[in-house]
Amino acid sequence: QVQLVESGGGLVQAGGSLRLSCAASGSIFSTNTMGWYRQAPGKQRELVAQITGGRFTVYGDSVKGRFTISRDNGKNTVYLQMNSLKPEDTAVYYCFSTLRATLTPSTIPYWGQGTQVTVSS
Repeated sequence: QVQLVESGGGLVQAGGSLRLSCAASGSIFSTNTMGWYRQAPGKQRELVAQITGGRFTVYGDSVKGRFTISRDNGKNTVYLQMNSLKPEDTAVYYCFSTLRATLTPSTIPYWGQGTQVTVSS
């Protein structure tokens, strides 16, 4: 069984920083792309950032230049450093990991439970 556990969310003032972490654990054979989506109330879920095993990164337009995604392959962990936070960054942040569990034939996405990030003005 595979689990993704997020940490690092919370309340911060505009202009501040937070660092999110997401660790995948369980019977993992291999891990491919990892990343983060977010969903604000009344809005669709949107991609924040993702990173491949080769560390190729993609960022959503609204976070470019402010957020940095990284990963530790040995720990199956992905990080999101969020700087210069704005009130519009307020959302529930969900991590995902596209991976293959042991004794399974396919690579599929797994999701964390979500962590709240609130940015006050």
